[in-house]
Amino acid sequence: MKKILEKILYILAKAIIWRYQPTIIGITGSVGKTSTKEAIFAVLKDKFDVRKNEKNYNNEIGVPLTIIGTDSGNKNIFIWLFIFIKAILMLVYFPYPKILILEMGADKPGDIKYLTRLAPCHIGILTAIGDSPVHLEFFKNIEHLIREKTNIISHLKVQDFAIINLDDEQLQSLPDKTKAQIITVGQDEKAQLRASDINYSLNLEEAIKNNNAGINFKIHYEGHTIPFKINNALGLPQVYAGLFAIACGLVFKMNLVEISKAIGLYRPLAGRMNLLFGIKDTYLIDDTYNSSPLACKKGLDVLGNVQTQGRKIACLGNMEELGENSRKAHRQIGRLIVEKNIDILFAVGDKAKDIAAAAEEKGMKKDNIFTFNNSQEASAAVLNEIHHGDVILIKGSQSARMERITKTIMAEPLKAEELLVRQSKSWQNK
Repeated sequence: MKKILEKILYILAKAIIWRYQPTIIGITGSVGKTSTKEAIFAVLKDKFDVRKNEKNYNNEIGVPLTIIGTDSGNKNIFIWLFIFIKAILMLVYFPYPKILILEMGADKPGDIKYLTRLAPCHIGILTAIGDSPVHLEFFKNIEHLIREKTNIISHLKVQDFAIINLDDEQLQSLPDKTKAQIITVGQDEKAQLRASDINYSLNLEEAIKNNNAGINFKIHYEGHTIPFKINNALGLPQVYAGLFAIACGLVFKMNLVEISKAIGLYRPLAGRMNLLFGIKDTYLIDDTYNSSPLACKKGLDVLGNVQTQGRKIACLGNMEELGENSRKAHRQIGRLIVEKNIDILFAVGDKAKDIAAAAEEKGMKKDNIFTFNNSQEASAAVLNEIHHGDVILIKGSQSARMERITKTIMAEPLKAEELLVRQSKSWQNK
């Protein structure tokens, strides 16, 4: 039944694309897809008629639903029939967005090729791969995964644009894989669109007290330099999301000043390196949406560099979908914790025990390492351990449910539904 549903949705969505001919921005990568999508939307939404994926609609069912402009019918056949009828009626006439921003996931071989056949892109973005990417379970190796994700730019035509992260070593050869016009972004001096002078507001006490917490940086492009800021967020992933969004704005003939104003209104989604107040006058870096080795390393880099009167605490859950690379990747994170001078480690889940073991082997005191089977068990221990001035990074894959820890120790738990991920009834019942 799922295959039949996918086929019907594919045909209807493909017909809608043919009917309305929207400009399509396709985004893939091992990390940063959703933040990039949101940042691009923030830049374009006030000047153009734009639609983006909602929720996690980035697969064979979610992307067609985004194109149609509707939610899933779940298990209700009558809702699906209504969706099909709506899609058919749209082929006659329906007000339709001029631009679609489509996040495209690659869980298995063929996914990106399938989605780009459905919705051929005019702008293709590859955010990052890293040396230990996610979703390797169904791929032979990293090279096989890169080949799949490269479809986001290899199918582009000469008049299209490929936007590539030049700082990711895995992507530096990709300009040879596309006929499209190329815009490279990053901190690398060779990047056409370059970020420099990145300041994370690392003194959290002062930044939050003065209501100016966030990331300040400068953008260099064709001899021009413009200051940019992303509020209430930390970490390089948000800078890269900003770079991709700026590049898209330039493709659509916006100038750097108006792009800078639009970026100022961008707010990172829940669970993506968001700064929150914690109980006992602590500071939380809530990065609980998901996790991968690359994203975890970037989170630890921020935690290692913040200035605080208290301690630096990492609450890290399992990283899933790493295949045979899983144990190695978790142990790398454990060693990095010691290198970043993190004071306390809470490891949550069976795979995260390798993080704890590697941290102890690297020299972290055993008394500062705590392991738990799940986030519910860990929540009470974290609550008991933290005190004034501590900064706590909370991160893990979706299945680790690390947002439960954030909810336990956040200063305003009544705002959990607004500020945290997975607060719907369906998630709460899992």
